[in-house]
Amino acid sequence: MSYQDLHTFINELDKIGELKRINAEVSSELEITEITDRISKAEGPALLFENVTGSNYPVLMNAMGSFERMSLGLGVSNLDELGDEISNYLEFGNYLSVRKLIKSIPRFFRLLHVFPNKSRRRGRCQEVIERDVDLGTLPVLKCWPEDAGRFVTLPLVFTKDIKTKQQNVGMYRLQILDKTSTGMHWHKHKDGSEIYKGYKESNQKMPVSVALGCDPSITYASTAPLPKMLDEMMLAGWLRKKRVRLVKCITNDIYVPENAEIVLEGYVDPQEELVLEGPFGDHTGYYSLADYYPRFHVTCITHKKNAIYPATVVGKPPMEDCYMAKATERIFLPMLKMIIPELVDLNLPLEGVFHNCAIVSINSKFPGCAQKTMYSIWGMGQMMYTKLIVVVDASVDVQNLSAVLEAVLNNVYGAEDLVFSDGPLDALDHSSNQALFGCRLGVDATDKLGSHRHFTDIGDYNTAPAKCEANHHVNANANNNSINYTNDNIKDKDNDNARDLTKSIVNENPKVSISYHILTVHKDKPWYGKDTLKAYMKHNADKYVIVVDDDVDPKDLSTVMWKVFNNIDARRDLVIEGARIGIDATKKRREEGLTRDWPNDITMTQRMKQQVDERWSEYGFE
Repeated sequence: MSYQDLHTFINELDKIGELKRINAEVSSELEITEITDRISKAEGPALLFENVTGSNYPVLMNAMGSFERMSLGLGVSNLDELGDEISNYLEFGNYLSVRKLIKSIPRFFRLLHVFPNKSRRRGRCQEVIERDVDLGTLPVLKCWPEDAGRFVTLPLVFTKDIKTKQQNVGMYRLQILDKTSTGMHWHKHKDGSEIYKGYKESNQKMPVSVALGCDPSITYASTAPLPKMLDEMMLAGWLRKKRVRLVKCITNDIYVPENAEIVLEGYVDPQEELVLEGPFGDHTGYYSLADYYPRFHVTCITHKKNAIYPATVVGKPPMEDCYMAKATERIFLPMLKMIIPELVDLNLPLEGVFHNCAIVSINSKFPGCAQKTMYSIWGMGQMMYTKLIVVVDASVDVQNLSAVLEAVLNNVYGAEDLVFSDGPLDALDHSSNQALFGCRLGVDATDKLGSHRHFTDIGDYNTAPAKCEANHHVNANANNNSINYTNDNIKDKDNDNARDLTKSIVNENPKVSISYHILTVHKDKPWYGKDTLKAYMKHNADKYVIVVDDDVDPKDLSTVMWKVFNNIDARRDLVIEGARIGIDATKKRREEGLTRDWPNDITMTQRMKQQVDERWSEYGFE
């Protein structure tokens, strides 16, 4: 079903028990974040804060923060339905006979909904018009302690190309600078930034309008990685099976969804000096660093009489934005499969925060098929930023991470199964030595035994199945005493055992139990993570070794993988010894090659955690 607006979606959530109303007075500074973060991590309901200090607007959080609510918002029982429907459009065999064409008629009728309906009449989003702008009336969140201020986190930013007059919408955070202006955080590779350049070259002010609180299909569509020539409102119309009604803004020529709760109208002056924006606790789970961006001047605010302010909190996964990314994964998979015929399935794991990891399964029909798939993915739109691609056989369920781990443990043999590709990286990637560019890694975890496998480094040997449940880990900082794995300080007994095990690996055709270890270190000097790997691997024969900082629980594999996906540059941080691979996922220092500061992990203050603990029952939670 489609939703008339955000209110009808909230009512549906309330009806099915997926909404929690919180009547206790709460602050938009940190408190709402701490409550939402806990509920999100616990896979809890959507939250409607009805009494926010200093504002008359209720705040909606976590509305699409589960697979169920994300599917509900897009009008399907599960996200795979959307992919299946798109597959039907792309299956040309459906149009090769009169009978099949007739069966396809309902799908063609659905396409009639993709074209937005523009109107110059006033819309519900313009029931109240405020020309005396004061952004302080909105309950804009300060999400995390080190944020530079309050940020609008769920904005639909509408712009218009100066040459083609085509509208575009994207989701770019807005930092409140004063009563009438915000920062406009569009990255260099985003459409908004490209449109901005056109106005700058023409020496004209750029009209901008920001819609807050549309129905779920419109909100999701604004995040979709569509080609620039496609209007996101067309995707929204197809998803909701109903044309999007757009109305002209009061003070500029931008058209916005009529059902929006709040609209900020204004402009960006490209000739104006850029403003410092950030830091901000971002969806990577780290603070994105401060940088210079354009200033958005708000000249008018319009809204419904009973408007609700929508917001989201991003940080260490899983959080609401992860489920929006999963919708993108399922919706765009059929198009990827059309371009890459060997592709079977795709998983963008939550720990990979959109752009840091993609796991794909393929029908491997020829030697090098996995590598061909990797380069195809890196050559397609925003997937060029994918820092790690893991390729497995079609028989492996990519949604089952244990099965993927087993494939990696059994089928990857050092450098010959790794692809190092230098190229563009997402602006939020902090691990590469320089911004926006670094090394992307491809891992061929398909079964190559009996085909083109050559064990040039380690001899031809058979392997026993990997034991994925064996989560071995070693704490290299036990009792806060740093241990550097070298010949001088490893115990003799452990050293002897390690040497024996190492020797067994290089014997001809032994049965080897493939294992992995996770090391934790107190990193008090440059390169200590990588040095620890080298020393440990010299005396131990585990096939995979990962080293993380000592504030990471090595038993928490989700967090360990999040660190791996976020913290490595493959050329700098891998240690490869024959068939064995070591990964340094520790924080890096400038002395290790960085040209910028390493960002802090996002954490809440102890004071706010304690406050929320004390008020938990007051919020209405058990």
